[in-house]
Amino acid sequence: MTAESMNLIEFKKMFPGEDTAEKMYKLIERLYPICRSITGNGLRETLSEIQKHIPISVKEIPTGTKVFDWTVPKEWNINDAYIKNSKGERVIDFKASNLHVLSYSIPIQKKLSLNELKDHIYTLPDHPDWIPYRTSYYDEKWGFCMSQNQFSTLKEDDYEVCIDSRLEEGHLTYGEYVVQGRTRDEILISCHICHPSLCNDNLSGISLATFFAKYISRISNEHTYRFLFIPGTIGSITWLSLNEPDVSKIKHGLVIAGVGDSGKFHYKSSRRGDAEIDQASRNVLKHSGHEHEIVDFFPYGYDERQYCSPGFNLPVGCFGRTPHGQYPEYHTSADNLEFIRPVYLYESLLVCTAIAHAIDNNRYYMNQNPKCEPLLGKRGLYDKIGGGNEGQEKQLAMLWVLNFSDGNHSLLDISDRSGLDFELIKGVADLLVEYQLLNRKSERIPRGLPRG
Repeated sequence: MTAESMNLIEFKKMFPGEDTAEKMYKLIERLYPICRSITGNGLRETLSEIQKHIPISVKEIPTGTKVFDWTVPKEWNINDAYIKNSKGERVIDFKASNLHVLSYSIPIQKKLSLNELKDHIYTLPDHPDWIPYRTSYYDEKWGFCMSQNQFSTLKEDDYEVCIDSRLEEGHLTYGEYVVQGRTRDEILISCHICHPSLCNDNLSGISLATFFAKYISRISNEHTYRFLFIPGTIGSITWLSLNEPDVSKIKHGLVIAGVGDSGKFHYKSSRRGDAEIDQASRNVLKHSGHEHEIVDFFPYGYDERQYCSPGFNLPVGCFGRTPHGQYPEYHTSADNLEFIRPVYLYESLLVCTAIAHAIDNNRYYMNQNPKCEPLLGKRGLYDKIGGGNEGQEKQLAMLWVLNFSDGNHSLLDISDRSGLDFELIKGVADLLVEYQLLNRKSERIPRGLPRG
């Protein structure tokens, strides 16, 4: 940022950079080996690891529960899987990589010829060393994923195929953590936790959300923060269905995904396009000093498409780095511990913190001396400003805040219009309140009304 923001100073004292970056990465290391899917023990084990950092509550929704047009599926768990050649050698071993099995594969144990086996094999010919990640959540079948190089070594033979899995009545599991603020208005932070050994998508999002929650729980906040750790698509649909009466509390939200790679920052706007979360994200990214891209909403991607569906139209955007499907490692074994770096995780955490801080501190004020400029010198405010370029910038910010504090322009509005950093605008607003030149407006003017 152009100026070290107060919240980031505070944040860095609580969570110093190198130490926090390594801790975020170590959480991913612990989660990486776990075989996750949209249901099952892998989700429970993942949530148990998160509980070592924040006190999330774990919810279990029974199979067969009707959630809008969907139904909570059967629970899937797997113990082992392999392909053995006629010598009894495991040519594919689930224990070597949990990506080797098509997620949600039904149990099977039989012998097949190579020709019969080929119909159940998935590879990536363009990246012959990588294993693809494939799923079959709502179509009961079985399959294996392997590298093209592994597949090329298979010879004509009789192969023993075994997938020791269970697909049965059970539960869909998700985690929730609420940090109460001074108001009931909520900021939603949502991430998907269903992918197996894939680091950027989305162990990075889990790690960021966890450490962001640790920070938010230690400070006083205007908003209540709700953190959701959910399986993709069916998780957000289930949560929205079960919590529909309280959804109106969500005034701002971010879906967090893909925040550990080296790509530029990427923000996908909410369906509304003019929500306060959209304004805050654009503002923070503009002043962040990082390369970034902002795109309009489209109805494909992560769980933002459920939160932004027309029946809810919540002000929820999606925050990450390189978008899904736009890096070759996406949904492959190459999305591993070498693909992400601690420094990028921490950078993402800082930007996410700055966005939330802008939302939490965006106020409307009334100038208490609106007829011409007040005489700042007699109040000693020029001395408070100091000299040099920094003092001139603060003086300019003070004039902007005084001129546009008419109850109709928020601090973010003033930052956008002036081109000055939000933290600078907020800092001088606090100073003007202290000198009784500004009063906070009691009610916030809503930005953009829901449109179906």
